[in-house]
Parts: sequence; structure tokens; C-alpha cells
Amino acid sequence: MPKQNLNEMRLLNFENPTIKVFWRFDFRRYVLFDVELITLLSSLRYKNLVLKFSGVNASMNQSGPQPIKHESTAPTQASSADTNFTADSLPQSRLPPGQQLIGPGKWPIIGEREPAAGLDLAAIRFTGRVQQTKTWNLTQLSNLPQTTRTLDIHCVTRWSMFDMSVSGVLLADLLSTSLPEHDAKYVSFISNSERRHSTSLSLDEALSLGTIIATQMAGVPIPKEHGGPIRNIVPGKYFYKSVKWLAEIELLTEDRLGYWEAESGYHNGADPWQEQRYMAPTLDKRQTARLLETRDFNGLNLRSINAAGRNLVGLQAIGSQLRDADFRQAQLVGANFSTANLSNAHFEQSDLRGASFLGADLEGANFSGADLRGAILSQASLFGCTFFQTTDAGLMAAQFDQQTIIPREGWSALTPDQMQYLESKIKTALRGI
Repeated sequence: MPKQNLNEMRLLNFENPTIKVFWRFDFRRYVLFDVELITLLSSLRYKNLVLKFSGVNASMNQSGPQPIKHESTAPTQASSADTNFTADSLPQSRLPPGQQLIGPGKWPIIGEREPAAGLDLAAIRFTGRVQQTKTWNLTQLSNLPQTTRTLDIHCVTRWSMFDMSVSGVLLADLLSTSLPEHDAKYVSFISNSERRHSTSLSLDEALSLGTIIATQMAGVPIPKEHGGPIRNIVPGKYFYKSVKWLAEIELLTEDRLGYWEAESGYHNGADPWQEQRYMAPTLDKRQTARLLETRDFNGLNLRSINAAGRNLVGLQAIGSQLRDADFRQAQLVGANFSTANLSNAHFEQSDLRGASFLGADLEGANFSGADLRGAILSQASLFGCTFFQTTDAGLMAAQFDQQTIIPREGWSALTPDQMQYLESKIKTALRGI
């Protein structure tokens, strides 16, 4: 089979006298494969997999024929022993690039912890460019046609959770009762949070992805800390596109960036498979060079700053916003990152001896190969944090000594392999207090 670019191809057609498979990866990518064994199909989980066999149509997932509405947003890795597909034929893992699978039973609480006080959380409104403004409470939503899907969740802070059952009403079904105006091109999902944060998508994309207005996750009503009682769930996007405590669905003629996109620089596309985590850096090269000379980042918003390989010994970055910052191979001895937001920051092979990360947000930060001797990570958030990784050159692991402080209560936020590494390889070097 010739190599193909999944981002470009629309349709490949390989037919077998007895089996013809139409394989939909997502709403933009259509791939058609010829397979030899029908049993292979039940081990692979792609969207809306339709089998035509002896004139009979059936949707397939890992447990055999299922209703077409049951779907997963990410594929399961296929064994090379089961298939002759090339590496370029399809994604090789359910984990998008840069993601780590969290442990069983864990569901990190990210972002806001509580909704705004005194608001009705048990109702949503449809507003904006609609022919009829409507409100639904929980009872009314439960009386509409219900859809259950099994999805993989991917957080922008590099953790993923497989096989989450989500139940609720499809956005398309709600939309059919309100009838959008002809000029409605975008949809904004607005939260009952203190800052009324929101996110947006094009209306076509929101419908094509099968956005669901969910009232249950994992078979139970959505807990308040995870956005219940009502939360929109957008399959195939980073989880910040799924708003907690959904209050309003507004149709727009022009796009309006949401809170995380406008204030924190998160990418409006939010495609995990393309690692659309952040927009372009906030500084140009000349501005970056001037700041690096001062070694004073205190309180500044420097998202995606490139400081790789720089000598920044003694850097002061207290309370700074350094999401997606690149400090790879930088000299950061004695640096102070206390209370800084360093989510998704890169510290691979950097010298962090004696650095302080007291109370810092380190969700998704990568310390593989870094020298953390004498570093302080007390009260830091470690969800999705990486201390070792395997590369083509071998194991790249962080260094610790008896002066390193990583309190044990924070270890549970790590993925199982990262926590096991701390336990088995370096716990004797940690003070663990």
C-alpha cells in the first residue's frame, strides 16, 4: 500500500471479493482499507466504522456490532501481528502526541473548582442567532432523545483518560428545536463560573464532531467539581473546549474567542493530534532577548517564551505566566519559579539545582534529564508532569539528591509510570516531606 498523508487524503478504495470496509477517522479524514480477517475489525476502534459483509451493514467497535452512536474519539493501537498496515496508514496509538495516560479511577480537577454562587446550574439557554430563544431544565433535557458515547478525553496539560462514558442530548437535536438563523456560523458555550468563561467552535465543526450536552459521565450524574450538572462535551478536542457548568449556548455570526483562548493563549483549534495547545509566542525575538538579559520575569505573562540553552542563573520568575515556555538545556541554578504557571513548560536537560517551584503550576511540565538536585517542588501541581522519558538515545531521566523536595502527597497526581519511577528509582534520594 502506498504511503499516504492522512491530513490530505479523502478516500482510498481497496476492495476484497468478500469484505469492503469504510473507515472514518474523523469528520475530515476518510480512509478505506482492504483487510483479510474480519476479527481484526473488533480490535480496532475508529469513529463510525461500517462493515459491508455479504450485503449486511453493521457498525463495529471493540465489542462487536453496536449502535452507530457509540463511538470513541481516538483509535486503539493495532498489533503488527494482526495487520500489514504501514506506519503511515493510520495513527499508531490512541494517545495523541505528548499525552500520558492517567491511572485508573483518576479524574484530575483542572481549572475552576466551583461555579458562581447563587446561579441556577440545572438549566441552559439557547440564545443568539436563533429563530426562537429557549430554556431547558434538567427534567426537560432528560425527556429529549438521549445519546451515550464512549470517548477518550485529552487535557491540554498532557494527561489523557480512556473510555469515558458520556450521556446526554446531541447539540444537533437541541438545535433542531430552536432553528438557527441562516447567518449563524459559530457557537459559543458559556459557563456559570465566576468569570462566565466560554469557548467557541464553528457551528459546522461542533455538529460534525457530535457535540453532546452531557448530564452523565461514567454512568452517574456529572459531579459539580467536574462541571455538573450540565457540561458540553466536544469529542476530538482538548478538554478546554468542554465547558464546566454550562449555562448558555449562543449562536454567532462571527467567532468570539473564549476565556482560555483569549486570556491564556490556548489554541482555538484545540486538535490533540496536531498538538494545537497554544497560539504563537507573545514576544518577538528582540523583546525576548531584552528580557532574558534582565533575568527578571516576576509577574510577567511570557507564554511560549524561548529561553532554550540560555544562561539564566538566579532567574526571578515569581508569579509569572510561563505556559509552554521553552527552558530546554538552560542554566537555571537557583531560579525562583514560586507560584508561577509553568503548565506544559519544557525543562528537558536543564540545570535546576536549588531552583524553587513552591506552589507552582507544573501540570504537563517536562523535567526529563533535568538536574533537580536541591530543587523544591512543595505545593506544586504535578498532573501530567514528566520526570523521565525514553528517546532514541535511551533513557532521559531527571537527577535528584537528598536535598530535593517533592512531597509524597503530590506523587499521586502523576501517571502510573512516572509515579513508579519515583518509587522504584529515586525515592531513596528524596526527602519525601
